Amino acid sequence: MALLLEHEFKPLPADKQIETLPFLEAVAHLPPFFDCLGTPIVYSPVKADLSGNIKKIRAVYDSNPAKFKTLQNILEVEKELYGSAWPKTGATLALMWLKRGLKFILVLLQSISDGERDEEHPNLIRVNAMKAYEIALKKYHGWMLQKLFTGSVYALPYKSDLLKALEKGKEVKEEESIEKIHQFLTRVTPILDAIYEMYTKMNAELSYKA
Repeated sequence: MALLLEHEFKPLPADKQIETLPFLEAVAHLPPFFDCLGTPIVYSPVKADLSGNIKKIRAVYDSNPAKFKTLQNILEVEKELYGSAWPKTGATLALMWLKRGLKFILVLLQSISDGERDEEHPNLIRVNAMKAYEIALKKYHGWMLQKLFTGSVYALPYKSDLLKALEKGKEVKEEESIEKIHQFLTRVTPILDAIYEMYTKMNAELSYKA
């Protein structure tokens, strides 16, 4: 799975303190995932949003690498810095939206890896994409965006074409591709879970609609 496994995420440490730079370097290679889904009118903005949020977090990190060594450091420093405007500002807000985009990717891939499918159309990924959207993004989108996403599932590529795109055009057996997806999920899911847990503990999660 060339696109997913080329740049490894560091294992989650026991204290769940995620180092900012290695995380950003790994996640910076994931926005092209949305190119594999086709439907530019829907997924290009999601890709751009993911890339933009990575850049915002990187800019904050680069301003003081020692101060912002971990993602938790970012939230803690910005909470003190921005006061009542926090968490709806800065890298805290960017990471909040970034984790939602990552959640969409992970739930979609987990659903495919688990073999969830429409039995009448087993090579379609609508079931997987809708599950990912409903879990990761839907409640944060207004009515128009929800309609746009719901309609987009009819233009998604076949599962076989998605897997080939993730392999950067190489022909690979489906079982091998699914195993690589599983490897990716095993690495990244604990990291994303820890980020969500951090937002909950610090009361940094927001539920407003985009």
